[in-house]
Amino acid sequence: MKLRVKLFATLRNGRFDIKEMELPDECKVLDLIKLLKIDQKDAAIIFINGIHGDFDSLLKENDEVSIFPPVGGG
Repeated sequence: MKLRVKLFATLRNGRFDIKEMELPDECKVLDLIKLLKIDQKDAAIIFINGIHGDFDSLLKENDEVSIFPPVGGG
């Protein structure tokens, strides 16, 4: 299946901003994160088509996945 992946902030370092990807059917967000070699603790916020997702969310054809690192502030 094809999907679009957007990485934000420090997750872009050494990777990409936006990328079209081809993944096997029945992939979950965790499978994508492992494929991208992102540590699970570094993928703190996940959106699928603008809706909050999690590591167990099943991905579908043409989904848009946005992955954010933990947000800090002061």
